[in-house]
Amino acid sequence: MKKLIACALLLAGIQAFGQSTNNSQKEPWETIFRGSAAKTNDLVRTKLALKPDYARAWLYGKAWITLHPHFYPTDSVTLDAKAMNINEVSLVTGNKKIPLHYTYDSLLLRIALDKTYKGLENYTLYIDYVSKPEEHQWATPDAKGLYFINPSGKQKNKPTQIWTFGEPEHNSSWYPTIDKPNQKTTDEILLTVPVKYVTLSNGLLLHQKINGDGTRTDVWQMNLPFAPYLLFFAVGDYAIVKDTYHGKDVNYYVEKEYAPLAKRIFGLTPEMIGFFSKITGVEYPWPKYDQITGRDFVAGAQENVTATLHAEAAQQDARQLADGNGWEDIIAHELFHHWFGDLVTCESWSNITLNESFADYSETLWMEHKYGKEEGDAWNNRSMRSYLGNPSDTSKSLVRFNYDDPWDVFDGVSYAKGGRILHMLRNYVGDSAFFKSLNLYLVTNKFNSAEAHNLRLAFEAVTGRDLNWFFNEWYFGSGHPKLHITYAYDGEHQHAKVFMQQTQSGPPFTLPFAIDVYAGGVKKRYNVWMKDMSDTFSFPAASLPDLINVDGDKMLLCEKEDDKPLSAFIYQYDHAGLYVDRREAVMAAAKQQTQPVALAFLQRALGDRSWRIRSNILSEIDITNDTVKNAMESYLVKEAENDSRKTVKAQAIQLLAKYKNPAYKPLLLKAVYDSSYTVAGAALEALALIDDAAAESVAKQLKKQPAKGALQNALFAYTDENKYDSLSAIFAGLPFGDPKFEMLPSFASFMSRVKDNANFEKGIALIVNFRDNVPQQFRGNTDPYINMSLKDIADKKTAQGMAGQAQFVQSKLPK
Repeated sequence: MKKLIACALLLAGIQAFGQSTNNSQKEPWETIFRGSAAKTNDLVRTKLALKPDYARAWLYGKAWITLHPHFYPTDSVTLDAKAMNINEVSLVTGNKKIPLHYTYDSLLLRIALDKTYKGLENYTLYIDYVSKPEEHQWATPDAKGLYFINPSGKQKNKPTQIWTFGEPEHNSSWYPTIDKPNQKTTDEILLTVPVKYVTLSNGLLLHQKINGDGTRTDVWQMNLPFAPYLLFFAVGDYAIVKDTYHGKDVNYYVEKEYAPLAKRIFGLTPEMIGFFSKITGVEYPWPKYDQITGRDFVAGAQENVTATLHAEAAQQDARQLADGNGWEDIIAHELFHHWFGDLVTCESWSNITLNESFADYSETLWMEHKYGKEEGDAWNNRSMRSYLGNPSDTSKSLVRFNYDDPWDVFDGVSYAKGGRILHMLRNYVGDSAFFKSLNLYLVTNKFNSAEAHNLRLAFEAVTGRDLNWFFNEWYFGSGHPKLHITYAYDGEHQHAKVFMQQTQSGPPFTLPFAIDVYAGGVKKRYNVWMKDMSDTFSFPAASLPDLINVDGDKMLLCEKEDDKPLSAFIYQYDHAGLYVDRREAVMAAAKQQTQPVALAFLQRALGDRSWRIRSNILSEIDITNDTVKNAMESYLVKEAENDSRKTVKAQAIQLLAKYKNPAYKPLLLKAVYDSSYTVAGAALEALALIDDAAAESVAKQLKKQPAKGALQNALFAYTDENKYDSLSAIFAGLPFGDPKFEMLPSFASFMSRVKDNANFEKGIALIVNFRDNVPQQFRGNTDPYINMSLKDIADKKTAQGMAGQAQFVQSKLPK
């Protein structure tokens, strides 16, 4: 699963502002050990006959569940079955059904079997039930399991769909099962739906039967075992765009208007399958691979076996794709789960790192393969900064046996930090051993579940090295090193020295890394180990080195305070040359950007080959400083006119807007019609600062065409208050994730101009409802961001003298 909202906010630089507590008293959940679920019975096969009731948002189900005792004999079985109507429970013997005694408390279905069964002795249960996910108090937005989208069809411009979302343990809201990740089952689903809709589920579509009542029954079957949370089905009016990989179907289910663009969005999938098969040494193990989009999906994407579900934001139009495919990393992430998570599944949510850390790191691996080492390094560094941007994650171990809710472990530690730990492990053992170890882990544990020690044992078997030190620190410990680095040169003895301190609280980390010493145009590498809180490293040097580059491969997961002069950072930019080397240099210069040397360097670095470096510079330069403003103006014009990356061009235009120079009007009038919504939106906002009448005239023309993202947000400035109904409908109708966050600042700005009390209160209610319905595991990141928007509205209303509206907003803010 890709947690889109949390990742997007962290990478945008929005940190969690949750207050830390120093309570010595533990919460009750902190004393509970969350180990693997005990296995009294094992799932073997799950067969379901399902028929949705659109009018009621119910699902009528019949289940045939084959199980056997795991080892010890048993005369009972307990199934997870959340808030269902249970009509019948029987034992199937041949063509007969024998009624069984059971008790049911709306969460657990406890069944007394007809006899005591021995270990591995199969028996089959038949259960007739009704799932009613919309009617029960436990069904929070992130936990319903089964989702009916616009089932009545009354919402305009919104399709009718059904989809399921089982992780971590929510599939038991629509079919009875043992809803634990250390279970495995094969499955068959008979899905009866209106003939106008298509269906998708795990495995292969065996056949379809047209019924006499306007429905059709599709039979899907998966004969390879997988975890219950990955069982899935979807129903809707989709276009199916076909692709293949080595004779296997690779299809893309999208809303029909996106069919012409489906291969631009998903079309790299076959290449990804080939790449991941090659590096793992395990050919894609499943019979096909489909991807489908779902409206109102509560997460970024979910790796259901052979049938990945993506949020509707995956569906990008041509102008959005002009900025680059914003979904490519997620496509790679969910696909890699089909090895790490689906083929081999974490045996408990405490070990979710075995699923999510690998999927997170697959994004780096794919970027490196497809676009070169530089882009891989950039992606790795981006992910590291997302973890470091949330200080509250420092106290959490990667393998976590204490948590309140399984959702709690789906966080920046399991994703971003875990991926960076894998990157360090890869660097330490080398590429050949790293990928050989992954292969051994997958082959040894395929179609089974595993824990972190299984991964350690695979690496130890391949490398011949004891890795307990690494796993104890990074998998079973918390935090990360904070390094303070200083330098000295001893001319008398001709030695260069590096003094390093670990300043984090807690014990020191054991850190193997490289130090590169540059002197006289020659680089010499020294491989060192830091094992104490303070260490000194000394190297022979006939003269003062031009640069000492600590962590020459730039792979350490750490915070680093590097006391190098700017001249050394500039030398690092020119001679070390890795993406992170160059990024460190421009960030160091940005801190001193009013100095002539730093400013000249930043001007030069705006020609960097990486658009990400150029973007970093534009994000850091301070146009409020006259020295910087005057020095950078011509460079910003060049970027605004010529940068090959649309998003960087938009950044430059946003900065040029602050000059309010009428000479840039022709540039902006051209840019408002750019193929990129991001560029067009930035240009419209900039034009308004130079010639508001011209901007309003342009806005009238642009409103006649589709607009999304930054352009749509910019156009809100030209929306009259009497358009409240249409504007609020746009905000209310946006998908739950990033698109809504992107629109929030513009909608909040619009609301600050609304004077009608009834409309004002309704609009504020939309924002508050959005905030309060974010899944709980994301709210530590999202609440502060949304509350800042509300506070901004309140402040503007106070300034306008509208005390009543200001007080209304303030009443919605946390005390």
